[in-house]
Amino acid sequence: MLDYIIRNGRIVDGTGNPWFTGDVGIKDGIIAAVGKLDQEAARTVEAHGRVIAPGFIDGHCHSDLMIFDYPQSEIKLRQGVTTEVVGNCGLAPAPYVKHRAEMLKSYVQPVLGKTDWEWPWETVGQYMDHLAASRPSEHLATYVAHGSLRISVMGFDNRPASRDELEQMKQILDEGMRAGAIGLSIGLLYAPGSYTTREELAELCSVLPKHDGLLATHIRGEGNNLIKSVKEVIWIAERAGVPLHISHLKAAGKANWGKVLEAVELIEDARARGMDVTCDVYPYNAGSTTLTTVLPPWVLERGIEGTLEAFRDPALRKRIKDELGQEQTDWDNLVCSTGWQSVIISAMHTEANRHLEGLSVAEIAERRSQHPADCMMDLLLEEDGRISIVYFHMSEDDVTQVIGYEKALIASDSLTCETGKPHPRLYGTFPRVFAKYVREKRVLSLEQAVRKLTSFPVQRFKLGKRGLIVPGYIADLVVFDPETIRDTATFEEPRQYPEGISDVWVGGRATLSGYNHTSSREGVLIRAATCCHHH
Repeated sequence: MLDYIIRNGRIVDGTGNPWFTGDVGIKDGIIAAVGKLDQEAARTVEAHGRVIAPGFIDGHCHSDLMIFDYPQSEIKLRQGVTTEVVGNCGLAPAPYVKHRAEMLKSYVQPVLGKTDWEWPWETVGQYMDHLAASRPSEHLATYVAHGSLRISVMGFDNRPASRDELEQMKQILDEGMRAGAIGLSIGLLYAPGSYTTREELAELCSVLPKHDGLLATHIRGEGNNLIKSVKEVIWIAERAGVPLHISHLKAAGKANWGKVLEAVELIEDARARGMDVTCDVYPYNAGSTTLTTVLPPWVLERGIEGTLEAFRDPALRKRIKDELGQEQTDWDNLVCSTGWQSVIISAMHTEANRHLEGLSVAEIAERRSQHPADCMMDLLLEEDGRISIVYFHMSEDDVTQVIGYEKALIASDSLTCETGKPHPRLYGTFPRVFAKYVREKRVLSLEQAVRKLTSFPVQRFKLGKRGLIVPGYIADLVVFDPETIRDTATFEEPRQYPEGISDVWVGGRATLSGYNHTSSREGVLIRAATCCHHH
C-alpha cells in the first residue's frame, strides 16, 4: 500500500525531456512508482492534468539565519521550493569566534538579517547541526563562506594572510568540508574578500579537490570590470583545479549592457578547455544588496566602523563624493553609470527613518535639499551602516539572455527582511520563471524551465537523489497549474504569495496541501560528503 498517489498529472520529470501523462506513487519518503498506477494508496491527490515536477531548488539564497526564525519556510514552500542552498557570497554566520563576534555580525547583518541573539555554534559543522535541529520544513545545504572564514582568523585586516593564517583558514575549510559543506563561497565585492589576492584564494581552494568541493563566487565587479572579474575567478578555479560556479551573472550599469554575452563566451571557452564552469541568474532586472556596496573599495576596506569614521572626516567625505561623481577604471562605480534614482531604499534599521523605505536616494536627497552622495553618507551614519537597497541596474534583454543560456540555472538570491520592502524575488522568483519566461516570452519551454530549477542545481550542488521524478529518488515534489502559475510580488508590494502552486511534498510528506502549509517539518540537512552519487 502506497502512502500517496498523485493521479493524472503532466509529469515533467526534471531531465528536460517532454512531459508525459501519468501518476506518481510515494512510499516511505521515496518515489515508489511512476506511470499508470493501479495500486492502492492511503491518500490520493488528483492533479487534473496539472504539472507534477520535482521540488524546486533555490541554489543561491541568504536564508542562513531566517531559517531559525521561520523554520516553516512558508515564503519558499509556497513557491514550490523544497531545498535551499545557503552560505553564499562569502557571507555566513559560521565560523564564529567570540572575540570577533561584533565584526562578523556587522559584516553579515545587512544581507542575512537579525543578528542580535546569542549564536550557539562556533564551527561550520556546529552551525549545520543547529540548522538540522531546528527541524525545518525544507532541506538545506551550505557552503563554507570565505568572508566569515577570513574574519574569524584575521578580522578585517587589509593585508595578505601569513603562512600561519593561511594554514588556519585551510584547516577550518577542511573541517567544514568534512562536516558536509558543498564547497567554498567567496564574495569579492565585499571586504575582506575584496582585498584577498587571487593567489591566496587559489591556495585556499587547494583544499577543495579532495572533498570534490565547488567554488562559488560573487565576482569582484559586475559593471565595467565584469569581463576582468570573470577572467579572475576562472583563473583561480583553473589554478586550484576546482569546478567553478559564478553567482548571479549580470552586467550592471547602462554602459555595460550587452557584456553578458562576452561573459557567457568566457564560460564556453573555459568549458571547451575542459573546465567545469556554470552560473546562475535571477529573473529580475534589479539587484538587492547593502547600501555600502556603492562606496569606493578603499572606504569599505576599513570595516563598518572605519567607513562611518570616514564620513565624519570632511576631507575623506569630499574624496568619496568626488570619486562617486565620475567613472572609475579600477572599480565599478555603478552610481555614476546608473544614477541615484535607481538606488531604492528597501530597509532601514531605525524606526525614525522607516518612512523613507521605498524611496530612491535621489528622492530623499531632494527632500533634504542635499547632494545625493552626502545624503547617502548621512543616512548610513544615522542607520549605523545598516541599510538595504534594491538597485535597478540591469537590462531586461541581458537578463533574458542569461535565463535562456543552457549552462545557467535559476535561483532567487533572496535576502531576509524583517522590516521594509524586500526585493520581490524573496516571494516571486520561481513562479515568475513560468509566468514570464515560459508563458509570456517563450524563452524557455516548460521542460527546460523545470530542469533549471531541479536536476541541474541538484547535480551542480551535489544534493543527492532528488531533482528527478524517478523511482528510488526522494519524494520532493510540487504540483502546479502551468496556465495560472504566477508571481504577485511587486517592487511596490513585495510581500505577496504567488498563485497556481497547490501542493508540495518534502521527503514524501505533504507540506503544502491545497495551498495551505500543513506544518509538516520533514526537511533534512543535506551533507555533501554523505550523499551517494549514483548518477
